[in-house]
Amino acid sequence: MKKQSPMDISKIEAFVAKAQSLKKQNKLDLSSDQDLSIALMNLISIEEHFFFSGAKTGNTKYYDLLSEIRTMRKDLLKKLVPEYTDGSERWCISKHLLAASMRLMEVGTKQLDLGNKESAHDLFQKAYDLHSLFWGINLNLVDLNQVKNIDSEALNTSDSEKQGLRGTLSKIMHKLIDCCLE
Repeated sequence: MKKQSPMDISKIEAFVAKAQSLKKQNKLDLSSDQDLSIALMNLISIEEHFFFSGAKTGNTKYYDLLSEIRTMRKDLLKKLVPEYTDGSERWCISKHLLAASMRLMEVGTKQLDLGNKESAHDLFQKAYDLHSLFWGINLNLVDLNQVKNIDSEALNTSDSEKQGLRGTLSKIMHKLIDCCLE
């Protein structure tokens, strides 16, 4: 018996159709939400920077600034992460997905500067996959209660073209979010 995927294909198709309809009616602005998700990534990065600056210099004023940025990040994250019924799991997973995505973009950019294009492109794809997973979770395309049932083939990292969860989410987000449309 095949294990059930955490994403029901009919649910995805219905969601994409509904999202496309709302976009046409100007009632859904995922590009603005995507901008907010990038801002959140940067706020998480600033929190990290204030932590390391405080630890490195011994100046505790950096920790006060960290606290202010954290409050702002929490307030803004509430705009993208729906009220959670699964305790803090969705919230925490969402924050860490954004943080990891940002870090992979940073490392990818450094690799690009070093001329390591293949490594950079791989890191950029991983960053995009994590960002897509953030959206999959927060648009309720991924049922966190079903995540434990993902079979080993769904996340095959050696695929040249991503299949399963990562590939599906990346394709959905590519269709839904077009940051070039105002």
